[in-house]
Amino acid sequence: MTIIARKKKQTTTKILSSVVLLLAALYGLYTQTLEPDNSLKTIEVQQLAEIPEYDGEHQVIQLNHGRPDFSEEDLKMPLGTHFSDLDSFNRVGPANAMLNKSLFPREERERLYVKPTGWQQKFYQDRPLYNRAHLIAFRLTGENNNWKNLMTATSSLNSPGMTVYEEQVAEYLKETGNHIRYRITPYFKGEELVARGVQMEAQSIEDKEVSFNVFIYNIQQGVSIDYTTGRSKAE
Repeated sequence: MTIIARKKKQTTTKILSSVVLLLAALYGLYTQTLEPDNSLKTIEVQQLAEIPEYDGEHQVIQLNHGRPDFSEEDLKMPLGTHFSDLDSFNRVGPANAMLNKSLFPREERERLYVKPTGWQQKFYQDRPLYNRAHLIAFRLTGENNNWKNLMTATSSLNSPGMTVYEEQVAEYLKETGNHIRYRITPYFKGEELVARGVQMEAQSIEDKEVSFNVFIYNIQQGVSIDYTTGRSKAE
């Protein structure tokens, strides 16, 4: 073997090794993000009313060690979505889905016009306080201007809060073609028009790669929110 040929072989080997290491690292990161995050603060609750007030530090907490509370019957839900009817205050309720990439939208999302309960928009430091948050993300099912699927959420609840978990679910569905049982439950305290937060639960059906149960508080740093009306002021 000539010196040139030997160098080419060594270079090719190094490149292949680097590619393998990169793919392994990416796979490790991908699978790690789908597992329960043991670094999150965890609380044990039987119902959302038991969730404590926001402690000023942990916007995302893990419920029941990250284990979703799906029954065997829940896990047999057919492909598709089911949204709760609006209650007497026009507030949204739990949104359920059996997800698969076949539900992904094929059209661009149109502009949102729905004004959910408590929608009292205000700007702080030139940024909007509120977003219209989809309970089940548009990218997962194509549901958009659906009154039963939109709630008033702070910018931080919507992103990065919910978006982090939505992206995990979307990437898994895209890569595997498998199914995920999914549930988003907004928590309204008493007759308040703005939810105190949302519970997000997910469980992959064909394997155990995706499994989480978290609660994300509907708060924004530096802003005081009146959850009864949606009005707000700088702290």
